[in-house]
Amino acid sequence: MFAAGTLTGCALQELARDCGGTDGRVKEVAALGILDSRPAEATVARGFEEADSGCWADSGDVSVYAHRTYAFSGTQAEVAAHYRTAAVRDGWNPDPEASSDGLCFVKEKMSLQIVFLTAEGLAEDGHGSRPDLTTGAGYSINVDSFVNSGVEAGC
Repeated sequence: MFAAGTLTGCALQELARDCGGTDGRVKEVAALGILDSRPAEATVARGFEEADSGCWADSGDVSVYAHRTYAFSGTQAEVAAHYRTAAVRDGWNPDPEASSDGLCFVKEKMSLQIVFLTAEGLAEDGHGSRPDLTTGAGYSINVDSFVNSGVEAGC
């Protein structure tokens, strides 16, 4: 038991060290205007009022992220149309490596992805049953940016 706690402590120290100095970049990514762009009837989902943002490190790669979650009673096609226009207007380009029906864009060293929510995915993430997010086209908009690495942006 003690060894597991020690390993966890070491892992947390390693994560903190790898993410050290990224606070400014996390704030920049969380402040991107595209995260607040949404179809007219989309609302910020209850419990997701603030952008979820932070840093993670894995195998030497350090990434900062920001996510927003919206409830929308319309269709996935309406969400897709909105972001295909809004992202391009904001300087994002469709990711050439993504599928043609995917909602993935790149800009500088950042990737932007729209993910439609499912009851199963919400339950896995500990959000329980959320009909407000699974009826219609509930979705999250996610921006990821690798920091100080040669990793290309993409989905």
